[in-house]
Amino acid sequence: MHKTARFRLMVALFLCITLLPIAAGVVLYILTEPLSEGITVSGARIFFTIPMPLQDLPITESQVNSWLVLVSIFGLCLYLTHGVTKIPQSKRQLAAEWIVEKSQSFVNGNMGERFAGFAPFIAAIMALSAFSSLLSLFGLYPPTSDFNIVAGWAVLVFVLITHYKLKGGMGNYLKGFAEPIPVFAPFNVISEVATPISMTFRHYGNILSGTVISTLVMAGLQGLSSLLLSWLPGIFGDVPWLQIGIPAVLSVYFDLFSGCLQAFIFAMLTMLNISMGFPEEAFEKRQMKKEKCKQSKLPQRGIQEVNEHD
Repeated sequence: MHKTARFRLMVALFLCITLLPIAAGVVLYILTEPLSEGITVSGARIFFTIPMPLQDLPITESQVNSWLVLVSIFGLCLYLTHGVTKIPQSKRQLAAEWIVEKSQSFVNGNMGERFAGFAPFIAAIMALSAFSSLLSLFGLYPPTSDFNIVAGWAVLVFVLITHYKLKGGMGNYLKGFAEPIPVFAPFNVISEVATPISMTFRHYGNILSGTVISTLVMAGLQGLSSLLLSWLPGIFGDVPWLQIGIPAVLSVYFDLFSGCLQAFIFAMLTMLNISMGFPEEAFEKRQMKKEKCKQSKLPQRGIQEVNEHD
């Protein structure tokens, strides 16, 4: 009985921590949503603006929803990792360990064991992208439909790609722009700069297109329903009957399937670009160089210790 009450308490705590931020976002959306005058497809609304010396900083709907997603993911992590023991004694811990193992094997299989430390980063990107896209199921503006949000992720990934390419040496990095022949250098530079741009537009465009298509279909079904079924008596003629069922099917594809798919693709591109920027040959050369430096320092340390002892 004690375990049952404790389990119910943990479930209630999980629902409060994870779903309350989303519920707060829904309430904020309802309170700030202007009256509709037809079909409107626009970007994220600006809630308020913070005055800054050079340029005012707008706080948009996509930023607020991103914070709500981060709080929800943080609450989910707290719930899954609460009371962790060496030997799993709860389904929560089994679920947490399963997520960690799958994330680690996913990264090791696509990037190699030398990038094993990237598992938390890749898992965080996938969770943030998927949860952000799924916000549209609750009627909220998905942050992945905002170009600025996805561009920030892509720039971060591009910085990591460049960092690992430079680990192979500045000379090798610059030499790569002249391959296979120096004539291709301008095209290689364009290809390098196009990496974050293509990642941004691929993710942002797919999510935004789903939102636009769903909005247009909803409006079309409403108009078709009023055209064909307006003859029904009383309030029944005002109900958009054709909007029942069909938008749910579209939501399953655009919000659920497409959102999770784009999160997976973004994570895959991140892993492939970073691992290709620092291939295994360059990693082995770097490790050999480190070993040589350590071995060269060992005799010097031995001589210093002998001198200090004397």
